[in-house]
Amino acid sequence: MDSRLLLFAALLFAAVALLVWGVYVGWNNARGPEAERVARRLRNAIGDTGVGELAVSITKERTFARDAGMQRLLAAIPGIARLDRLLLQTGRAISTAQLCALMSGLFLIGFILGSSLLLPWFGRLILAGLAASLPVFEAMRAKRKRITRIEFLLPDALDMMSRAMRAGHAFPTALKMVGEEIPDPLGGEFRSVFDEVNFGVSMPDALMNLALRVPSTDLRYFVIAVLIQRETGGNLTDLLNSISAIIRDRLKLLGQVKVMSAEGRMSAWVLGLMPFAVGGLVSVVNPGTMEVLFTDPGGRKMLGMAGGLMVIGMFMIRRITTIRI
Repeated sequence: MDSRLLLFAALLFAAVALLVWGVYVGWNNARGPEAERVARRLRNAIGDTGVGELAVSITKERTFARDAGMQRLLAAIPGIARLDRLLLQTGRAISTAQLCALMSGLFLIGFILGSSLLLPWFGRLILAGLAASLPVFEAMRAKRKRITRIEFLLPDALDMMSRAMRAGHAFPTALKMVGEEIPDPLGGEFRSVFDEVNFGVSMPDALMNLALRVPSTDLRYFVIAVLIQRETGGNLTDLLNSISAIIRDRLKLLGQVKVMSAEGRMSAWVLGLMPFAVGGLVSVVNPGTMEVLFTDPGGRKMLGMAGGLMVIGMFMIRRITTIRI
């Protein structure tokens, strides 16, 4: 039997096994009997107040994996803490072990796909690496989307806190009111701060944990302002109103910049997708015309060079059209 067929079968089996294992571990962590038992005991301990699930996420330590051996293995990998922090900032209930399992499965799938296309070894590894990095890119996209949503909700939350404190409520009570009235994800973050303070965490530490979970510049302005006010004193309500007005002006300016740079972003999409559209159209109209690019070594080099130039061009257009405010 051909050795390449055996290698393909072995890699396919490993990819399917990793996928099944990742799905099982994810289900077990979220709906397994152990998770249900711990959640039930915590609800019984604190009373059924509607925040039992939130209390579970606050009281337990964040780990890379449920298994102790897997925890030690992942802890020895350089950069795993940054990956775990990225998952924390996305707000998703997925562990680092599950993400690593998904990345491993995609790596094998990419390697199998590269082998089926008869790519050289470095091409197979590059394709497998790109496939394995897809979950990380998706997590980064989810993080940016979540932070954008939080920044749009933050001015209303600061105005609500200012009005509550003018009415005579304390700062923790204002946090609780924002957590109950403002929709998620910002409302959930403020509820977490309020519950951490109730569990005995100091207010500065709870606010710093909030800034760690949400790496937003606007939210960090709020945290720094509150921490400085607690040390030096001053009118916190006027300070919150000023921060809210600054954030609204920044978001308004950001919207104007996005409108003016929309043409450049659209050009990037058109230029990036046009070669694939033209190649697919040529292959449909005249089959066999594009085969020389995949079968001839010179054609493969041309495809690799064209792909590299496209990536560089897309990166440069993105750098030009991305304006930070």
